[in-house]
Amino acid sequence: MFTPTRLALLFLLIAAPLRADDHAAIPPGVKRVLFLGDSITYSGQYITFVETYFVTREPDRHIEFINVGLPSETVSGLSEQGHAGGQFPRPDLHERLARILEQTKPDFVFACYGMNDGIYMPYADERFQKFKDGMVWMHEQVTKGGAKIVHVTPPTFDDVKGGHAGYNLVLNLYSDWLLCQRAAGWDVASLHEPMNRVLDEHREKDSKFALAGDGVHPDDFGHWLMAKQILLYL
Repeated sequence: MFTPTRLALLFLLIAAPLRADDHAAIPPGVKRVLFLGDSITYSGQYITFVETYFVTREPDRHIEFINVGLPSETVSGLSEQGHAGGQFPRPDLHERLARILEQTKPDFVFACYGMNDGIYMPYADERFQKFKDGMVWMHEQVTKGGAKIVHVTPPTFDDVKGGHAGYNLVLNLYSDWLLCQRAAGWDVASLHEPMNRVLDEHREKDSKFALAGDGVHPDDFGHWLMAKQILLYL
């Protein structure tokens, strides 16, 4: 069983053998790192792992890591009918991003969206376009203020545990589109495909294995995988 303590030790042991000239790096001069996202980001374990990496390797830099993840949020602005029992629609990043950037003034931003943007429904062109439009808008808003942004593909969705058969195929398309934006100069860290692979490999050996008990929210090991892929990209 992976407890937070054991995960932290595993994290440090795996990272330790890296050569001095071959390690994850945040550009010099960066003082404030912001994480945007939904409930997966809000829970924050992967952010803690990333912060731990830099605190233990560059203790003199004093980088501030800020988590502003918001449960249920989308970058597409979409919300399904009856969300939260009909109490309120999904939060929309469009409503708060300007305030976040003004109040936090980040130098460096990680943004992890997509899990909620397909609304847990079968693929539809209109929903996909809303996701793409939202991503382009977010990218422009962050970069015009002078910050660097790294887009992070959504974690895997477990169709078995999540109860929305085929939804991970939708996220495959969303993730592939994000990765294609590297050709346009975007920085994009790939979490989705590596997490798909880990889930498939472990489930072949143990049919009860899961990275997310509800299909959506990764456990500590899932968050460790997220942090590992972000650091590998850096």
